[in-house]
Amino acid sequence: MIKIVVLSAILGLTSAMAQQPSQPAPATPAPAGDATTGQTLFLKIGCYQCHGNEGQGGAAGPRIAPAPMLAFRAFATYLRAPRGEMPPYTAKVLSEQNLADIYAYLAARPRPAAVESIPLLK
Repeated sequence: MIKIVVLSAILGLTSAMAQQPSQPAPATPAPAGDATTGQTLFLKIGCYQCHGNEGQGGAAGPRIAPAPMLAFRAFATYLRAPRGEMPPYTAKVLSEQNLADIYAYLAARPRPAAVESIPLLK
């Protein structure tokens, strides 16, 4: 009896897997963001207080720039429902376009100079 139940469950799972598409659905692209507007928002809503003026990180928040590690959709999802001390930025506070602008600002931050290029550190 147990063997029949297990076999039935395995067949059901394999059938469900066979019906799923082999390619994952393409991610929704980020709306076009404006880095200048994003910088204004980043400073206006206080992101800099924890993440630094350039997103370099600080005592209260991690480094989020240059080049954010998260894809736009993951970035937006986290801002809407963060964990820990960070306040949520719902759509009432920041629109999807606002998020795209902040994301564009963070992505546009220049990378720091290579250590080898700093004479004092040679």
